[in-house]
Amino acid sequence: MLRGVDLDLPPRALIRVEGANGTGKSTLLRLLAGIDAPTEGRISGPPPRTAYVPERFFAALPFTAAGYLVHLGRIHGLRSSEAADRARSWLARLGAADHARTPLTELSKGTCQKVAVAQALLAEPELLILDEAWTGLDTAARDELDRAVAERVAAGATAVFVDHDPRRLAGSVDAVFRIEGTGLFAARAARTEETGPRVRIEAAGPPGAALPAGLPGTPERAPAARGGVRLTVAATHSDALLRALLTAHPPWHIRRLSTAPGPAEGPGDDGAPHRPPTPEAP
Repeated sequence: MLRGVDLDLPPRALIRVEGANGTGKSTLLRLLAGIDAPTEGRISGPPPRTAYVPERFFAALPFTAAGYLVHLGRIHGLRSSEAADRARSWLARLGAADHARTPLTELSKGTCQKVAVAQALLAEPELLILDEAWTGLDTAARDELDRAVAERVAAGATAVFVDHDPRRLAGSVDAVFRIEGTGLFAARAARTEETGPRVRIEAAGPPGAALPAGLPGTPERAPAARGGVRLTVAATHSDALLRALLTAHPPWHIRRLSTAPGPAEGPGDDGAPHRPPTPEAP
């Protein structure tokens, strides 16, 4: 049971919820997703387009994997053809394309979880709720879900998640809340880029062109040689940032990619900081 919960969900924010088992994390997420209603108090504001990945996906449904995704896409207001295209795309991204025509009841637990993730992401939600969504996924699919969450937040969505791995999206989280007793408390606010790997991107635009607005991950900016700009961002946002630069109008040229040194990298024997190699971008 939760009492006195006061939680604001701003756009373009990634929020982590923590707490011991049985404290009410899933209850809070179900309230945010609109699945359950509060017995007291209210949830205010215009209802966003919401998608939810439960801790356990109920797979005993009379659909194939693709059929289920198209059905959910239609519920979200997509045309059948658009829902089918997005279903194929997400199954491929998550490594489950070969199971598109497999009945849900015949899928492994891991593949079922990929379908559960795909049904949430194909709707391009404004509010994405993830309750242990990474559990059961293979490494490649977990990484893909990390990237997908970063993409949704970069597009202006809010994502709220629970995960047993304290390192999950650590370099991208905007706020952390913890459930203790029956209350919800701010455990940490503000982005903590220093806790995760970062990527440095050196880019150059056409003469006189300004950087695109609303770049994913809110990268740190610094001048670069030859009139370019150096952008440093959490690794989970790097793919989305590269995509934003390359698809801008006019597009930006990527000169160089490197791993950005973090604060944990102390000085070497000569007093200079250890720095990773900086491979040239292809």
